[in-house]
Amino acid sequence: MEDFWFAKAKRLQAIACTGLAYCDDGYERERLQETLDIANGMLARLATAPVERIAQLSPDARAYPTPKVDVRAAVIRDGRILLVQERNNGRWTLPGGFAEIGYSAAENAEKEVMEEAGLKVRASALYGVRHKAKGPFAPDVRDFYKLYFLCQRLDDGAPAPGPETADAAYFAPDRLPHLCRDRVAAQDIERAFAFMARPDRVFLD
Repeated sequence: MEDFWFAKAKRLQAIACTGLAYCDDGYERERLQETLDIANGMLARLATAPVERIAQLSPDARAYPTPKVDVRAAVIRDGRILLVQERNNGRWTLPGGFAEIGYSAAENAEKEVMEEAGLKVRASALYGVRHKAKGPFAPDVRDFYKLYFLCQRLDDGAPAPGPETADAAYFAPDRLPHLCRDRVAAQDIERAFAFMARPDRVFLD
């Protein structure tokens, strides 16, 4: 869960960006820009990051700021779950990433599995929704909703890494590798297995 002041600084940043998106008064825009600069400075101090980097990650002040959407896919086979290894840190996560425009959330999950593990799947059920800021993740100056899909295999091929991943493999729930805590929590994997075992689970159309 995010620190109280970290969350408040992010909210202040979003309010300033919203004002800049809709305000035409020059004097008021100057005050809103100052507010945004203060919020970015607070986040830079709290995140121990350069203020320039925070400004790059801040919401677009030309549009109403909204949370980003991150999709994750759980592919379970023979009691094991598919994970992919990040190239940048060597840690493992559920396949996934930012949702891209032009695809449904489920289609984004399917696309990520193909790109990161070389497997064709169908997103069959949504088993979890998280607000990243309230989950067991490292603080992030961006705001996310995380959507978790249970996916079914459509082919029998072996998983293989893609351009953004170093490896892809199945793991038993009691033998998970070192997870990338910015991307996934052990709870998210446990919930996938629990949902898979439910006889009343609802599938997507």
